[in-house]
Amino acid sequence: MKIWCCLCFTREEEDEEDYKQVGEEDKFEAMREGVFGNEGNPEGRVGNDDDLEGAEQLGLPASPLGRDRDREEAEELRMFEDAVVAMRGGGVDSAHWDGTVREGALSIPWTRIARCFEGESSSASVETAVEDHDRDLHNKRAKVHSDFHEYPFTTVVSSNAGISSSSADRDYHISLGSSFPSTNQMFYHTLTMNDGGGKNSSESSDGKDDEGDESGSPKMEDFEVRMDLTDDLLHMVFSFLDHSTLCRAARVCRQWRAASAHEDFWRCLNFENRNISVEQFEDMCRRYPNATEVNISGAAIHLLVMKAVYSLRNLEVLTLGRGQLGDTFFNALSDCYLLKRLNVNDANLGNSIQEIPINHDSLRHLQLTKCRVMRISVRCPQLETMSLKRSNMAQAVLNCPLLHELDISSCHKLSDAAIRSAATSCPQLESLDMSNCSCVSDETLREIALTCANLHILNASYCPNISLESVRLPMLTKLQLHSCEGITSASMAAISHSYMLEVLELDNCSLLTSVSLELPRLQNIRLVHCRKFADLNLRSIMLSSIMVSNCPALHRINITSNTLLKLALQKQESLTTLALQCQTLQEVDLTDCESLTNSICEVFSDGGGCPMLKSLVLDNCESLTAVRFCSTSLVSLSLVGCRAITALDLTCPYLEQVCLDGCDHLERASFCPVGLQSLNLGICPKLNVLSIEAPCMVLLELKGCGVLSEASINCPLLTSLDASFCSQLKDDCLSATTASCPLIESLILMSCPSIGSEGLYSLRCLLRLTVLDLSYTFLMTLQPVFESCLQLKVLKLQACKYLADSSLEPLYKEGALPALQELDLSYGTLCQSAIEELLAFCTHLTHVSLNGCVNMHDLNWGSSGGQISELPSLYTSSSMLSLENIHEPIEQANRLLQNLNCVGCANIRKVFIPPAARCFHLSSLNLSLSANLKEVDLACFNLCFLNLSNCCSLEMLKLECPKLTSLFLQSCNIDEVAVEAATSKCSVLETLDVRFCPKILPNSMLKLRAACPSLKRIFSSLSPS
Repeated sequence: MKIWCCLCFTREEEDEEDYKQVGEEDKFEAMREGVFGNEGNPEGRVGNDDDLEGAEQLGLPASPLGRDRDREEAEELRMFEDAVVAMRGGGVDSAHWDGTVREGALSIPWTRIARCFEGESSSASVETAVEDHDRDLHNKRAKVHSDFHEYPFTTVVSSNAGISSSSADRDYHISLGSSFPSTNQMFYHTLTMNDGGGKNSSESSDGKDDEGDESGSPKMEDFEVRMDLTDDLLHMVFSFLDHSTLCRAARVCRQWRAASAHEDFWRCLNFENRNISVEQFEDMCRRYPNATEVNISGAAIHLLVMKAVYSLRNLEVLTLGRGQLGDTFFNALSDCYLLKRLNVNDANLGNSIQEIPINHDSLRHLQLTKCRVMRISVRCPQLETMSLKRSNMAQAVLNCPLLHELDISSCHKLSDAAIRSAATSCPQLESLDMSNCSCVSDETLREIALTCANLHILNASYCPNISLESVRLPMLTKLQLHSCEGITSASMAAISHSYMLEVLELDNCSLLTSVSLELPRLQNIRLVHCRKFADLNLRSIMLSSIMVSNCPALHRINITSNTLLKLALQKQESLTTLALQCQTLQEVDLTDCESLTNSICEVFSDGGGCPMLKSLVLDNCESLTAVRFCSTSLVSLSLVGCRAITALDLTCPYLEQVCLDGCDHLERASFCPVGLQSLNLGICPKLNVLSIEAPCMVLLELKGCGVLSEASINCPLLTSLDASFCSQLKDDCLSATTASCPLIESLILMSCPSIGSEGLYSLRCLLRLTVLDLSYTFLMTLQPVFESCLQLKVLKLQACKYLADSSLEPLYKEGALPALQELDLSYGTLCQSAIEELLAFCTHLTHVSLNGCVNMHDLNWGSSGGQISELPSLYTSSSMLSLENIHEPIEQANRLLQNLNCVGCANIRKVFIPPAARCFHLSSLNLSLSANLKEVDLACFNLCFLNLSNCCSLEMLKLECPKLTSLFLQSCNIDEVAVEAATSKCSVLETLDVRFCPKILPNSMLKLRAACPSLKRIFSSLSPS
């Protein structure tokens, strides 16, 4: 059942001055207790019978008119209460209200009810009062304040006939107005006005709202509803705050101050690192006598803790630090009957020469760290854990029969006998930390093993005198022996008797030479910085983690495990033999194992003992020369820095990643089959034989394989092949590759001089080829390309100096390569006429590069718009070339050219592109490094980028480019007048570069900005003198 109905009675929001109005508060309390008394009201009705009595108590006049009005309002309120009871399915009134609802709608002037209770405190809702009527819930419900004037609101109660009035079958919602979306819902809305409640709705608006619509209903944006946090919500929110934040919150208002002072938030009195006087602390203890935890530190620690011991009888946790604690404190501890935990850190106990007794019947946890004391005596029958870490004491007498965890690490003054006495007096001990206790001997360990049969965890690190001779700890699960000089290979016999051992740490055991263990439960072993360690033999079905690092003498490893997932053996320079029987091993890292030989490949191939291996790292294993893996599980292989490898043979059908960076001497490589999607062999300059069978490969890069002469590539999904600088790659290899890889879209054959016409004709198999790069080749004709690559979009012919001037005629005379968009003829030897014809008739080109074309003199499209008088046959029909109409004007098509690059054309002198050239799409023009360029006259509507940098002969610049945003004139010999005139017609120019222009003076910047107000950035190397 969902009930979304709330009856809220509120008073106006308190001002800061209300703190001084005590009389008003008394009246409020009287109204709250008298008018809204709910006790003894099982139906949750709001009692109005005592209105007159409450008025008399508050000194208010009780006129007959007021009495009549109160009766009328009380009657209306009872009607509303009957509706609520009916809604909840209680009492006889339920049927009455169901019948009333079936007959029609009930209309109640809610504004009068709201005015009746304006200025009064929020009472418990009807629903909560019925469920828990005997509980005082004043000021625990949300207050609703409305910041607009009174309006007559109507509440409509509607229900379907025949539907039970049981509250479990209905949903109720709060809404404004009289309309409702469904017939089985009830809509209630009560508002408390903020104008004092002294006027009727008719008096304020005469039945109509001035700011509302014609029907008198209010606009939702004309008022704001503010919900005050209830005490319950505040309590929940404040429970997440620390004490300093609670103190700041207490300054907000009285409600927050009262909420923040609740004793639930002050169970822990934490004054660590805070200066607090004895009087202040005593006041806090008096305010919160039920505090259970105290944390204090400082010089006055003894006085403060004595106050806490005598004042706080519910104390459970006591934390003290950095001070002097007298013996009176320890004698008074027994008065704290509920104390469970005592923590003392960095303190002086007693006068440092006497024995300190700690006697307590209920203490469970004791921690005395970095404490200075001569001798302690602990008698705590319930004590479970105790730490004396780094404490300066010579004797510790323990009478703790239930103690199961003891930490005496770094207690340097404790003698071997004292440690033995302390540990053996705790027969239930399960965890013992005696690290850095240099005087511990094997005799003490034997006594502890005999007395503490349940010992599970032992930390004896930095104990140089122990060797574990004749020590038997069968229940041990974790053993830490860092930097124990007495631990040798003979100690493994004692460790092997710990059948329950799960974790073994032997770091920095300098005399340890070998480890041979067969422990069924061993899961984790560490061997780091063991200088003489040479042989590791482990058999454990549960072994899951091995850390072996910086063991320079290690040369043999034999591991058997059914649960090992990852093996890391980095920087084992002497490791030559590795034997693994690990059925679940998935990751192996053998980085910098320089002595590993080719036999390692058998370990990680099928049948080698690692059937689930997925990742193998053999980086910088410089002794590997021929690597051959045959694995059906291997997914990732890294051979970075294996410079000695000359042959690589991978038969790994699921191999997805291989890294060969630094394999400079690789000569033969076979990937048959592999699951690779991409492969980069460009870092193998000596590769001469290659065989690839990769059904999923889409990208293959052979860039720089200059001696590659034999290549068998069978990749049916290959889309991109880069064979740049493969100078030995011949036509037969290219033909075989195009036949087996029909989906190639991008083919880079730059600097492949051995590729001829036969290889280019084989490109007809590549029906999807769109990008072809034949730069720096010795091609003399492009006819194979024109006939084979009909879908070509990008053609690069840089530095093809053997191409004749007529080699490009099929492009503009026969319509070859109709889909071509980008053409790069940079550093070629084509003559001026061939370039002009190409630019004139190939109007479908979008990107043209003519960088470094020494035979290009001018770019003048002014005389005929770049069109020659005689048209090729492709662009004219036979009728157009007849004698009758050969002199008729022919309409020229718009050019699609967007990007034109003529960088470094030393002989170009003039660039003229008028509107008649119809370069409506040209957006970028680069003429930089054209040393002889003198005149530039452009009228390009969409030109955005123009680069004339290092055109040192430039004298005239005319621009009619309304969309030009960037103009680069670096190192040009042009004067400021020409620049000012050119930029004045560029209305959106933002960037201007005039660095190293000798004729542009420093004071010209202001003129340039004035000529072109849109300028945002001017780059100039000149500074005013």
